[in-house]
Amino acid sequence: MFEKRKLLIKAAYETAKKELGIETDSYSTVFDFLSQKLEEKFESSKDGRTFVRYYKRLVNENRDYDIDDITLDQLSWYVDYDNFKDFSENYTIRRDNGETQIEMRIGNDENSFSERLSKIIINITNAPVFNIPQMAKNGMGIGAIVLILFASFSSGKGGLKIFEEENQCMYWDGDEYKLTSCNDKNPKHQLLPVDTVRLKYFKKITRPDTLTVENGLGNSWYTKYDNAVEFFTMDGINPDNGKSLRDASRHMITKYAGKNAGSLLIEE
Repeated sequence: MFEKRKLLIKAAYETAKKELGIETDSYSTVFDFLSQKLEEKFESSKDGRTFVRYYKRLVNENRDYDIDDITLDQLSWYVDYDNFKDFSENYTIRRDNGETQIEMRIGNDENSFSERLSKIIINITNAPVFNIPQMAKNGMGIGAIVLILFASFSSGKGGLKIFEEENQCMYWDGDEYKLTSCNDKNPKHQLLPVDTVRLKYFKKITRPDTLTVENGLGNSWYTKYDNAVEFFTMDGINPDNGKSLRDASRHMITKYAGKNAGSLLIEE
């Protein structure tokens, strides 16, 4: 189970990084994005920092770490499997590097997977020979062996890829902040250094008709500008007009949210 959890968090990380369109490893940026995607799908998710902790413990430190069943199923869905059981039985490792190719299904029997690995010797162009039987004999776990192979293929010269953090960027899309590469050339995107708190929690309340004193008091902020009131989920600055937000009082919520949402702002 440990090896499969390790392969799953690695696969989820690589999938999210590819979807995000970045090449340099950045744990916090990638896992914040992954958390956002899972929350959109399932309406609940572990936060990015928790996924970073899973990754560093399982992958970097090669130590077991428990992950609850719901999260395992969510991560499996993200890498295109029905659930963790489906991932465990059918996940196939594929890497192609010129003439070198690996294709191996994990399967249910982890011992069988170990035996299949133990028969492989891989030669990589411009890289050392990896003798899998010797590595296994020296006590290296299955997951560690596979990750070494992955790292070697992903680097240009067969050396291990060094993980490093890189500041990524975000932009305001009118309702919330979206992650993007700092090389994003879209002229409509005003890029900002990524702020993981604002990225996850700062959003415009696009349905103020659902806002009530009970759910909004102490949990919402607003600006009044150009004859309109807009509500947000977090304090800060309205990205659309640069106005500072204010706490939404009982009066403001009653007058401009709920059944009165969309009312013109005449005077408070």
